[in-house]
Parts: sequence; C-alpha cells; structure tokens
Amino acid sequence: MATNNTILTPEGYAKLEQELRDLEQQKLDIADQLRVAREFGDLSENAEYDAAREAQAQNEARINEVRHILNTAQVADNEVVGERGTMVSVGSTVELVGADGKSVKFTIVGTTETNSLAHRISNESPAGAALVGHVVGDQIAFSTPSGKQRTFTIKAITR
Repeated sequence: MATNNTILTPEGYAKLEQELRDLEQQKLDIADQLRVAREFGDLSENAEYDAAREAQAQNEARINEVRHILNTAQVADNEVVGERGTMVSVGSTVELVGADGKSVKFTIVGTTETNSLAHRISNESPAGAALVGHVVGDQIAFSTPSGKQRTFTIKAITR
C-alpha cells in the first residue's frame, strides 16, 4: 500500500510542531477538568464530565492527526534552480501578469497549508500544478474549477 507524503513548507512544519506542543499542554488541562468533574459525583448525569470527555476525544484525534502529518511530511526545498533559473516550487511566492496587465501573487504550499484568502494555493490545485517547475517569463495556462481557461505570464519568483 503506497502512502502519499504531505508536502509542507518549513514554516508550515514549524507551525504544526507548535500546534502539537499546544495540544499536548491542552491534554494536561483536560485531564485536570476530568478530575474535577469526577468529584461532582454521579457521572451518568454530569454535563461537565461529558464535555471534558468530548474535549479529550477531539484533542486526542487532532494530536494523532498532527503526529501523522509530521511523521510522513516532506519538507519542501528552500529553492529549486534549474537550467533556466529559479523554478516555482512549494514555498515559492509567484507574481503573475494576466493578458489584461493586472498582476496577482500566490504562494505555492502543500495541501494542508492552503488558504485562498491569504493567496496560499496548493501545489495540487489547477493553478499550482500549472506553475510548479516553471521559471520567470514562462506563460502558463490552466482551467479553473468552473471550467474557465486562464493564462498568465510569470513575472517574479521569490521565497
């Protein structure tokens, strides 16, 4: 059975490590909540106990998820340089110019770090997949999820 590694930027990896530390601390806090809730008596009708158990289950699930991501993650190289110059890769911020002359910037990230409001797009998205491996001056084309064809020229690549 093949496993797909999650691609993360170095910043994304560090964020997940911090989240894991925070979750481990929450685990201790939840254990204290459970201890206090048990002191209230009858557990069958104890809302505080039920809430603490639910929080414990959610926290444990997220701890397991973050640990799995960190254990299987592939951290993206800081810079990929090919024969024609710096290439777009995970972690690159790319400035594109459309046919109308308007420019837009995107940062290419792994799927777990996407945030469209912050212009952080996945390397697996149509735009991200079209950009990866290209250099400044290349023209790229892709179809949006709605089926619209988009064409851009790469103006700049930064890290």
